[in-house]
Amino acid sequence: MIHHRVASLLLIASMLALGATAQQPPAPRIVDLKASDGIALKASFFAAAKPGPGVLLLHQCNRQRKVWDELAGQLAAAGINTLTLDLRGFGESGGTRNDKMTPAEQAQAPEKNRGDIDTAFQYLVSQSGVTRDVIGVGGASCSVDNSIRTARRHPAEVKSLVLMSGNTELAGRQFLHQASQLPEMFVVADDDEFRPIVDIMPWLYSVSSSSGKKFVRYATGGHGADIFRVHPELRGVIVDWFVTTLIKTPGHAPAGQSSAAAVPYAQVLTQIEAPGGIAQVAQQLAEARQKDPKAQLFPEGIVNVMGYDHLQAGETKIAVEIMRLNVTAYPNSPNAYDSLSDAYLADGQKDLARENAKKAIALLATDTAADEARRKAIRESAEQKLKQLGEGQP
Repeated sequence: MIHHRVASLLLIASMLALGATAQQPPAPRIVDLKASDGIALKASFFAAAKPGPGVLLLHQCNRQRKVWDELAGQLAAAGINTLTLDLRGFGESGGTRNDKMTPAEQAQAPEKNRGDIDTAFQYLVSQSGVTRDVIGVGGASCSVDNSIRTARRHPAEVKSLVLMSGNTELAGRQFLHQASQLPEMFVVADDDEFRPIVDIMPWLYSVSSSSGKKFVRYATGGHGADIFRVHPELRGVIVDWFVTTLIKTPGHAPAGQSSAAAVPYAQVLTQIEAPGGIAQVAQQLAEARQKDPKAQLFPEGIVNVMGYDHLQAGETKIAVEIMRLNVTAYPNSPNAYDSLSDAYLADGQKDLARENAKKAIALLATDTAADEARRKAIRESAEQKLKQLGEGQP
């Protein structure tokens, strides 16, 4: 027979265990969604134990939704309902696999992804227990742009962003600059396999006008959600961020470090995109080089991206000016000349496009900055333009 004191202790322990279990969120629910064109989409819903805000997590374009499982579980345990989605062509979602897409399908993919993400977004906000106007969005790599676009489409609902190792288009940068009340966390590792990202993420941080923003930078960790393998504590940082910006003070976060501290060249990059700024920066570069012939005011990669953003937006004259500035700053870079050739071609200046494509190929012979794969890509790009312009290989 069990002594009554021992029995009482066992009963208390049992009740405590039941209480603890009751506080744990249930296992994720696998969700079947249908895109507007009928493609089957797979998602996982991690429900919190009580009503609260929601978070939508979007994976990078070389992974799938399962990279978020542990983070999503921690968010649910903290009181935040979380939905993870396999983009079409990834994981368990239907559609042509990403690496099997034709060029035409690749061109259509961003627009289709936006529709699929909105389908997932509507599912999340429609769930009982989800506070539909207090939503966070997190994304890695290509889904940095997806996350920013989602915030642009749903400004009344999205109250917080987490952006890991990615870039966004010109309109996305303009949104970050205008959304002064939207809290944003930016995350990057210095050993990112996509080298320009190391400069781009602090640049986006500097573009943001948010009074509540946070910059998290690691020396190692890799790309996107891969950082969790090296820094598992990052999940806790993200959970704390969403708890602050969605539960404690919805839509608000403590002031972050100054942009100048995170990005020494932030002011120059902002100036480039201001009216008359390109000529001003060119003059500043000339003056700096009178004192130091090797002086640089900005990273080549970021200004290259900036030029292509304007090219994509149809602003070819501005793109040409930006690419010319980059060539002035980096006169030995084959890539800078190849990019300038693209800009001239888009602007209809065929002779200058031809001249700069040839210059890019000529510089490849002495280029040591790029690896073999990069040099091959630059050569193929330049040769393709020369072929388009009716010239054989130089």
